[in-house]
Amino acid sequence: MLGTVHSLQKRKVIKINSSVTNLFKRILFFFFILLVLQINTVSAQVESEIFLEGASVTDIAKESDYLWVVTYGQGVYRYSIKDQKWSNYSTKTGSIDTDLFYTIAVNKDYVWAGGTEGLYILNKKTQKWSKRKFAQGGQYGNWIRALKYDAAHNVLWIGRFRNVTRLDVKRRRYVDIDRTQEKDQKSNDIKTISFDGDSLVWLGSESGVHVLELNKNYNDKSAWRYITNKDRGFMNEGETVSISSILFEGNNIWFGTDEFTSSKDPGFNVGGIYIYDRKLNWQKISQIDGLADNGIYALGRTGNYIWAGVYSFESKDNIERGRGLFLINRNTLEVTKVDLDELKVASSSFQSFLFDGKNMWVGSGAGLLKISISNPLAKWQFKGRSSQG
Repeated sequence: MLGTVHSLQKRKVIKINSSVTNLFKRILFFFFILLVLQINTVSAQVESEIFLEGASVTDIAKESDYLWVVTYGQGVYRYSIKDQKWSNYSTKTGSIDTDLFYTIAVNKDYVWAGGTEGLYILNKKTQKWSKRKFAQGGQYGNWIRALKYDAAHNVLWIGRFRNVTRLDVKRRRYVDIDRTQEKDQKSNDIKTISFDGDSLVWLGSESGVHVLELNKNYNDKSAWRYITNKDRGFMNEGETVSISSILFEGNNIWFGTDEFTSSKDPGFNVGGIYIYDRKLNWQKISQIDGLADNGIYALGRTGNYIWAGVYSFESKDNIERGRGLFLINRNTLEVTKVDLDELKVASSSFQSFLFDGKNMWVGSGAGLLKISISNPLAKWQFKGRSSQG
């Protein structure tokens, strides 16, 4: 009898302990759900800020505590990151005689800005602008579309509609280099310039990319090579390939290219993003993989993601129309379309990128975006590689 009572009491204790354990598990599960919801809520917040609202921002450069920004229509801006203050050089302020710029570069002594009227140079000591005109190339020879400063050699590379120019900054010596290949004038029309470490400079033209070994004299023909869409380059696509952006990532080189087609010539510049492993292998990301279209304004990078500003070329009106901002996982090549409503920017054209180690600065057709990348980028709407955007 006594054994039966002890047995019943033992079962009761076990039942009570089991109930307490289940209750405790439910409480833990409840708090886990709350934690997950809180994390999801935080990661869903896109930390972005817009500056120079309404301005068409074409290029961005950084030096120490300052950002330098050029616009097509409002001149040149300097932003003090420390003081959070803007300065403007424009026809409105009377400091410069044009407001139309495409590109900018900077070092400790000078700021260089390029537009359709030549090279504009700001001497930081005197705070005065001067202008350099180029004799070679005629009217188009003064259309500056790319600038890149080589700090290791104290050289500024100037990409012009006609010729590339090498400026020895210390000696103030300009040398024009004609890179025309087999009478193809488009090969001498430089659109973008990028450094591959301190050993190579890549110059993208309207019909291919020039590569110069910096440890050799630029007058030495063996120092140069030229990659086109022939001989397996750029997957042999299109009649010609126009390079709009070049980005280096590990052993790969990413090329953004222009789209320029018409009903009469549907295969002239087919556009898209090409990935080259520096050996023989090429891959491509285009509209069929999730981009809205095949025109590429610019490329940028943060960690495992490549940023791309995409446009469509409308042959009927002969215009480019911005089609948004996209992220590409460089490992999986999956494409993510950024929800522009979250960025609250009144433009779908994204023309330049600069990553400062914490924020991605994005030049759009309606202002300068500062996007914090501390939160997971997966928060943006995922479209997938098979989507048409």
